[in-house]
Amino acid sequence: MSRLPVIIGMGGINPAGRTSMHHGYRRLVLDALPADEQRKTLLSLAQLMNLPAEAIDRQFIESHTLIRKLESNLFDPSALLHHQKLGLAAGSVIQVKTRQLPSPLPAHWRLLKEEDGISHVELMSAETLLQPAFRQAIVNSAGQLPMGFNPAELYPSRNHPRGLQLAIYGASDAIQSLGFDWASIGRFLAPDQLGVFAGSSMSQLDYNGNGGMMQARLLGKRVTSKHCPLGFAEMPADFINAYVVGSLGGTGTNMGACATLLYNLSQGIDAIRSGKHRLVIVGNSEAPLLPEIFDGYSTMGALATDQGLTQLDGLTPSTLVNHRRACRPFGNNCGFTLAESAQFFVLCDDELALALGATIYGAIGDIFVNADGYKKSISGPGAGNYLTMAKAVACARSILGESALPKSYVLAHGTGTPQNRVTESHILSETAKTFGISHWPVTAIKSYVGHSLGVAAGDQLAVALGVWAEGVIPGITTINEVADDVYQDNLQVLLDHLQVPANELDIAFINAKGFGGNNASAAVLAPHVATHMLEKKHGQAAMTAYWQRNEHIQAAVSDYDEECIAGQRSPIYRFGDGVIDANELGYTSSAVSVPGYEKAVNLNLENPYPDMV
Repeated sequence: MSRLPVIIGMGGINPAGRTSMHHGYRRLVLDALPADEQRKTLLSLAQLMNLPAEAIDRQFIESHTLIRKLESNLFDPSALLHHQKLGLAAGSVIQVKTRQLPSPLPAHWRLLKEEDGISHVELMSAETLLQPAFRQAIVNSAGQLPMGFNPAELYPSRNHPRGLQLAIYGASDAIQSLGFDWASIGRFLAPDQLGVFAGSSMSQLDYNGNGGMMQARLLGKRVTSKHCPLGFAEMPADFINAYVVGSLGGTGTNMGACATLLYNLSQGIDAIRSGKHRLVIVGNSEAPLLPEIFDGYSTMGALATDQGLTQLDGLTPSTLVNHRRACRPFGNNCGFTLAESAQFFVLCDDELALALGATIYGAIGDIFVNADGYKKSISGPGAGNYLTMAKAVACARSILGESALPKSYVLAHGTGTPQNRVTESHILSETAKTFGISHWPVTAIKSYVGHSLGVAAGDQLAVALGVWAEGVIPGITTINEVADDVYQDNLQVLLDHLQVPANELDIAFINAKGFGGNNASAAVLAPHVATHMLEKKHGQAAMTAYWQRNEHIQAAVSDYDEECIAGQRSPIYRFGDGVIDANELGYTSSAVSVPGYEKAVNLNLENPYPDMV
């Protein structure tokens, strides 16, 4: 029988706050929520930001979440260190501490004398030295985590790169949001029936990772033994396996630039549908708010600079830029806004979900990935995204029928660049016309949280699940009108929040486009659609028993949320705890038993090539 990959847990952190219990999503639509839910999300943010819960300063919380002017907790954008070239003419004499003289001495240096630990050196030919200097950043807006939130303080981080710190927090949040003890998984699954597919599209680039490996010698420092290994792009999955869940199952990451999370999610659902894995943890973690990364993207002309925003708004140079509105998808815009984020999702097959009583937040119909073919520019868009969107809609139609398509909406990639607003709107407009969808709601949440690169589709998926909980699709509130060159036929680009009863939204389409021609589109099914499908497959009696089990799960998830808000929960980090000795494994020719799992790894494997032997 077919297996439906259902989402039973989610967790993470981004500029809107904690993902579990939809708090990050609720920050986007805060004003549209009932007062008690507003207060609970503000309390959640206050806890993250180390603010007193007794007297919530709503204005402060709102001002220091989402996209905003760069805050100096990461680096000071007004004083970016760089090296200025300093030219010295031939014949110049310089004084250098003797113990700092290069060895061997450069051929064009002539040592004149040495006294009191100082060497006098004549330059026989012109020399260029590098003088430390500071400059002002041209990009001063970013999607930063809530002010005051520091993942390094929540567990023994031991100089971990920030991306791995976020991975520990995000995966822990997802696991603890399940509402049952992770160890109980061992009663249902064999060790190899688990999978973790997570990584980073750009790897760990700060000084504790690849940044240190590349920079240390040039900065006169030493490369450490951690710089190289902790910089690997798949390290988020490795950390989750080793320190969060202790998985012996499948692992790895796919990398597809800004579509990376959907690549990993595709790998996860394929493993579930094939039966290779029954439960998977899928996610990505990205911490790209570094001067070097800003340099890279701004040099490409991809980021919204202060000058560009000033020109867009017709402001004088002395007028303060509205950094909150830096990202303007489908409006008059000048570039995207970098962001940091970690998003993780726990999925399993429908049978396991019912057995666990796990809350079903939604299901994945399918994910489609296509390249662009021949290109003029590696960063330019191409034809592949037309294919992925068309196939995603066609898949939803095949599952739910033609009548379900009008009960859908699109979470667009929506980067906020002039090129994206034209190309993606054309793709969506043509898709809507082809499938007979009129007034197709389109939104783009990067306008709130920025572009977290490989995690971006995870930010979108978390919002999709939140929409089904609250019935509010966030609008693109950073623009006043849709740009003239945006294709709008058959589309409804949302400039304000759209209230829609959750049971009238059956499908969310998530679109992701990446540099190099990495396109992915997903059809995500609503929780009410998923449970209806399960009732048809398993019967009413099985569903009644499931709902009874789920009552306890819901209560446990609520308790977890309350404990997080009270500051009583920490990330899971089991360093050196529960390590399995090889002598504890039980070997036979047909199975391998592992401590903590009631089911053994089956070695009676079917021949995958029976027609060839």
